[in-house]
Parts: sequence; structure tokens; C-alpha cells
Amino acid sequence: MSINLSHTEENYIKAVYRLEQDGKPASTNDLSELLRTAAASVTDMLKKLKQKKLVHYKAYYGCTLTETGRKNALIIIRRHRLWEHFLSKKLGFSWDEVHDIAEELEHVGNAGLISKLDAFLGYPRFDPHGDPIPDEKGHIIQLQHQLLSEIPLHRPVEVVQISDQSAPILELLNEKNIRIGTLLEIRKRFAYDESLEIKTGNKSITQVSKKLSQNILVKDHE
Repeated sequence: MSINLSHTEENYIKAVYRLEQDGKPASTNDLSELLRTAAASVTDMLKKLKQKKLVHYKAYYGCTLTETGRKNALIIIRRHRLWEHFLSKKLGFSWDEVHDIAEELEHVGNAGLISKLDAFLGYPRFDPHGDPIPDEKGHIIQLQHQLLSEIPLHRPVEVVQISDQSAPILELLNEKNIRIGTLLEIRKRFAYDESLEIKTGNKSITQVSKKLSQNILVKDHE
């Protein structure tokens, strides 16, 4: 069930959800870094969220979302990713532009509007970066993709998700003509720095660093 939250509270529970995906509690320091705010402010907010029964919080341990907190986080993530899809597919924004705009639009909490937006878009399952969009009931697809860095040579794969969606990485991928749906094949792996020489679906050859290849998630091309 959705409850009334301030924009700041929504940002916090979304951040906790993101950090929990690593399989451990979200620490105060990690939240401080992610949200770019002082650790003392994070502690104060976590205490407030605990009172609202949105997080389980204990000093020096970190926090996890309660069931109510998780449901509300998924509502916010659903709004954000639907707006990203709308901005990309209907308004022509590039995938490195949509995040910051969606960060503002995700706080529009009218459930009827979001339902109509979902229907208008044809009930998309993924946003422009390949992240799954939770449905109206809060169900979200659990993806089992591989990192490009772990793929054997000469095995055709398709790009399905980008894990780090910061503007510099997305801009670099644009330069290399790598997007969601791009077909790739690793031609050579360099021992010196573990960078990769890859061939894309249009037969062009490019090189990607180890760091970049660890942010590109792929699946076998069928």
C-alpha cells in the first residue's frame, strides 16, 4: 500500500532498495555517498523511516526495507522507469538524458495518471537502460544476465541492460554504437589490461575497457 511520503523520504527508500540488491543491509556511509548528504542527516532520516515502519534500522548495522517499505520503493521505481520510457520513446530524449528528468517526475504520485501512462505506452516491461519496470501490483522481473567481461570469445550475445547508468558511461556507449539490443561478439581479450576487442552487429570493430565491459549485461543471441 502506498503512503504519503515527502520527496526526500521517497529518495531514501529508493536508495535503500538499490543498495539492498547487493544482498546486504544498506549502510549509513553507502547511503550518504549515494544521496550526497551528511552521514548525520542519513541517521536522522533512517530513524524517521523506522518510526513509519518503512525500514528496519539499527545503529552500526545499517538498514533494510520492511515489506511496506519495499512496496513503496517499487511504486517509486515503477513511476521513474515508466517516465524514462515515455521520455525516450515518445519525446525523443536520449538514454543519457532521461534519468535526471525522471528523477523529478517520479514524485508525481497520482496512481490514475501512472496507470494511464502505462497503458498509453503499451505496458512496457523495460526502461531505456534495460531495467525491468515493476507492474501495477509491484511484481518485478528478476533478471539473470551475464557481464560482457565474462563472455567467451566468438560467442554472439545481445546487450540487454546497463548497470552503471551515469551520463559519462552512456555517452561513451553512444560513441561506440552500443545500445540495448546491440549484438556483440568478443574477438580478442588483451591480457595486459583485460580490455576487449569486440565486433558489433553492424560489423564495426571497437575496443572496450574492462571497467566498461563489467557494466554491460548481455544474454545469448538466439
